[in-house]
Amino acid sequence: MYSYSRADLLRIFRLTPRQLQAWEKAGLVPAAESYSFFELLQIKKVRDLCAKRVRPAVIRQSLEAMQKRVAGMQNPLLEAGSYQSGHRIAFRHDGHLLEPIAGQFMFDFAAEEKIVTSPARTGPELVITDVADLFARGIVLEENPSTQSEAIAVYLKVLDMDPNHAAAHINLGTLYYNRQEYLLAEKHYRSAIEIDPRYALAYFDLGNVLDETGRVQEAIATYKTAIQLAPTYADAHYNIALAYEKVREPRKALQHWRTYVKLDTAGPWTVHAKHQIQRIMQADSLKLVHSRKAN
Repeated sequence: MYSYSRADLLRIFRLTPRQLQAWEKAGLVPAAESYSFFELLQIKKVRDLCAKRVRPAVIRQSLEAMQKRVAGMQNPLLEAGSYQSGHRIAFRHDGHLLEPIAGQFMFDFAAEEKIVTSPARTGPELVITDVADLFARGIVLEENPSTQSEAIAVYLKVLDMDPNHAAAHINLGTLYYNRQEYLLAEKHYRSAIEIDPRYALAYFDLGNVLDETGRVQEAIATYKTAIQLAPTYADAHYNIALAYEKVREPRKALQHWRTYVKLDTAGPWTVHAKHQIQRIMQADSLKLVHSRKAN
C-alpha cells in the first residue's frame, strides 16, 4: 500500500507542523514519518472535527468511550458515521446514534448536528475524500431498508477504489448476511480478516455466518479468536455460549454466560443469560445428587 510522508500529510491537509504535533500529543495521530492511506483517512476526520471546534481531548475521550461500548470496534472514525453534537461527537452505528461519553442514544438529529465532511478539493486529497465520503454515504444508506441495495453498490465502489478497505468488507458482509446471502457475507468477512488479522469484529461476524450455516464447531473456533483479540467483547461471549449449548457442552457455555452478565449487566439479553446460568447450575446439582445416590 502506498505510504505518504510527513511533508505529504502537511501539504494535503494544509496543516502546520504545530497542529500535527498537538494531535500527536493528544494521541489522535500516530507520531510517524510515513502514513498509510487508512491513517490519512483518520487524520482527515480529526481535522474536520477540530475545524468544527471539537477539542482534541474530547475527540480522544469519545473514541475511547466508543471502543468500550462497541466491543470489536477498533477505529470508530472509520467504522461508524461521526457527527458533531454540540462540542462532542456522536457516532451512528448499527442503526443507532450514540453519544458515547454520556452513553446516551439520540433518536433525532438536533439542529446543530452535522455529519463530518469537508468540501471536495483538487489534487491528492480528492481521492482520499472520495473514498471517505463514499464510505460515509454507504453508512447512511444502509440504515434505511429501502436504500440498502444502494448501500451495497456504494461499498462495492469503495472496494473498487481501495480493495483493502476492511470496514467496507465488514459492512457489505452484514448487508448480505441480513439478506441471507451467506456465501457473499462469508466472502467479505474473510476478506476483512485477510486485510487485518486482528479485526475482532470480522471474526465475530464470520462466526455468525458459520453458525447460521450449520458449521457450529467452526463458529466456536472463530468466536474464540474474537474473544482472544477482544476479551471484553460481550456479544462474542453470548454467541459462543449459545454455540456451546447447541453442541451440548453446557459447562463450557456456563463460563461464557457468566462472563457475559459481568460485561453487560443491564442489556436486553442479560435476563436470558442469567436464566441459562441458573438452568445449568441446577442441572449440575441434580447430576451430583443422582451420582451420590447411585454410590
